[in-house]
Amino acid sequence: MRFNHALATSVVLVAGLAGSAVTVPADASAHHSDPAVVTTWNTIATRTIFTENATPVPVSTLYFGFVSIAVYDAVVAIEGRYRPYLRQPSVHGRASTEAAAATAAYRVLSHYFPASASNLASDYATSLSGIPDGSAKSRGQRVGEAAAASLIAARTNDGRGAPITLDVTPAPGVWRPTPELFAPMLAPWLGFVRPLALKSPTQVRLPGPDPITSKAYARDFAEVKAMGAAVGSSRTPEQTQTALFWNAPVPVQYNAALRDRTTSSGMDIVRTARAFALLNTGTADAVIGCWRAKYDYAYWRPITAIRLADTDGNPATAADPSWSPLVATPPYPEYVSGHACLTGAASETFSRLFGARSIDIDVSSSVTGTSRHYATAAALDAETKNARIWLGLHFRQAMDDGNRLGHRTSTWIATHEFLPVH
Repeated sequence: MRFNHALATSVVLVAGLAGSAVTVPADASAHHSDPAVVTTWNTIATRTIFTENATPVPVSTLYFGFVSIAVYDAVVAIEGRYRPYLRQPSVHGRASTEAAAATAAYRVLSHYFPASASNLASDYATSLSGIPDGSAKSRGQRVGEAAAASLIAARTNDGRGAPITLDVTPAPGVWRPTPELFAPMLAPWLGFVRPLALKSPTQVRLPGPDPITSKAYARDFAEVKAMGAAVGSSRTPEQTQTALFWNAPVPVQYNAALRDRTTSSGMDIVRTARAFALLNTGTADAVIGCWRAKYDYAYWRPITAIRLADTDGNPATAADPSWSPLVATPPYPEYVSGHACLTGAASETFSRLFGARSIDIDVSSSVTGTSRHYATAAALDAETKNARIWLGLHFRQAMDDGNRLGHRTSTWIATHEFLPVH
């Protein structure tokens, strides 16, 4: 394991829901902590990470993970029932879980996004204003400070921002910067960052992309060429709307969906904090694994493959020098799809929290201004995989393999981290 886990508090066994045994601190009071503090600070994290600091989508998953883990550790240090991610000091006497959760989120966000200090300080003051003054509030704040400090210390020198570049020689099948910006690979260091839970970025193995001379490649090539074109595609209007719906920042979409789902299902503060820790640790590690695959395989994008098909040695492909995707291609290699990796991780998390056939999440899109309901994980997986092909950004194999990487990542995390205390 990455760190030795230890209980943050002394615990006693009590009867849990559905007859299961759970644990609570021996000094727990009758006060029921409000889970809204978790969802409120998740909303604040979204504003801080995206709106105020314009963090790129793949990189943002790390910071959602950091905040969610610190909040989870602060909550379980007081409430018990689940093992902390990092060792936390014992809590002696009654402590406010709301103050602990708010403080943990505030300190982590303030540390990583100092430009947002003023807004975060205002948010924090608002959070604390609703908590009665006294020793419980002060003690909760100290718990949150400790949780944030342990997370920040654990992530020091984790590889973020390392001076790594992707340097490959252009050739058939090999990635190269794409129109219109022709920018170098975005955040190549992300594939070398120490994962939050997995043992290494390459722990979940991938088969690699199809050889460009294969029949499988020609089949995927034909699909994206026909369905993903900006002009003259075979998409229906409904398929175009689906593609655009999923061109919004997907971490924002899934965090918002989980806020609604945990609230509507009546989860308490412990289960709510754990739900966000599972979602955002899983998506962060899935994206780290994805970015390593992008770096290692350096596979070309459809816009390059279709325009240069006369160089691929495959008689079943035909070049179209004027072909363009429905939306601009982002600046990083094709295999595997980051959207698919992130969605697979989220889909697996939703399945474990609510049941694969009953995830019942509502997802909104800032691109189309609409919302959609997904009853099952399978429906979510299928639609998102199609959407990225219909945007003209990926071959189907990158969607299938990326989605599996995400599922396997979240499965491993759910069986190794954030576990009940027995």
